[in-house]
Amino acid sequence: MSTPSCHRTDIYARITAEIVAAVEAGAGEWRMPWHHDGATAARPINVASNKPYRGINILALWTASRAKSCGVGLWGTYRQWLALGAQVRKGERAATVVLWKPVKPPGAGDEDTRGDGGDAPRGQRMFARSFSVFNLQQVDGYTLPTANVPPETERLAYAEAFITNLKIKTEFGGARAFYRPSDDMIRMPAFGAFDNAISFYGSWLHEHGHASGAKHRLDRDLTSAYGTPAYAHEEIVVEILSGMILAELGLAYHPRKDHAAYISSWLAALQGDSRVIFRAASKAQQAADWMHAQQPGAALAAA
Repeated sequence: MSTPSCHRTDIYARITAEIVAAVEAGAGEWRMPWHHDGATAARPINVASNKPYRGINILALWTASRAKSCGVGLWGTYRQWLALGAQVRKGERAATVVLWKPVKPPGAGDEDTRGDGGDAPRGQRMFARSFSVFNLQQVDGYTLPTANVPPETERLAYAEAFITNLKIKTEFGGARAFYRPSDDMIRMPAFGAFDNAISFYGSWLHEHGHASGAKHRLDRDLTSAYGTPAYAHEEIVVEILSGMILAELGLAYHPRKDHAAYISSWLAALQGDSRVIFRAASKAQQAADWMHAQQPGAALAAA
């Protein structure tokens, strides 16, 4: 009989292996699992709860979605689809997602205090439990409700407002985009230096991702030199974060040639420790949550 620790190790290894395969497959075009076209497949949602997946589960389902060429990000377990009158087709291969549950002391009750599935809550001993989920395109008997997609001009305007609400100083000019921790400032090339508006907002959001790690915000390590494993880890955190937020905004996130140099170090880190990508996805989710908390009305929504 397998022990919980063995099962947990298997979950880490299985999901990491799938992500590594996706990174290797996209390396020639610098296309990573977190790059997408902004369509609904980039926003994985559970069909039963209608809630978005979080953390590592977003990354796992991005990877599965690309492998299966899914056009919609609607996922559910076999039983969830069955409860809705749908049937998973015979021979379809499931994707794996993770649910975190607390380790309960002897005699504790059976109340369900699960994590939300994407990242383990801090300060509490948790164990990972895997679930098999299937995409809408793998089932019969379910009609997708019609969704209204705002025009690109509206989505770009919302992206501008979303980033502005983060209230991090930006100066425009020069040839490079970067965040400077010493004065908590972002430097961006002028809008006209980018191929299109989506590339501009993608780059600007990426630099805000680094700024989220400042000491007085989420306190990530922003001191490591270029080329070090810690520097590459910060980049993968912000890459995943950027993919998450841009998917929510309905905007594409395209590969950048300057990130090609990171791919080998990312692969080495992922292959050396199956927990690396889980930690990176968790930090990316924390940063996404911080960004959402800065938006008008966030405090009221949380009350």
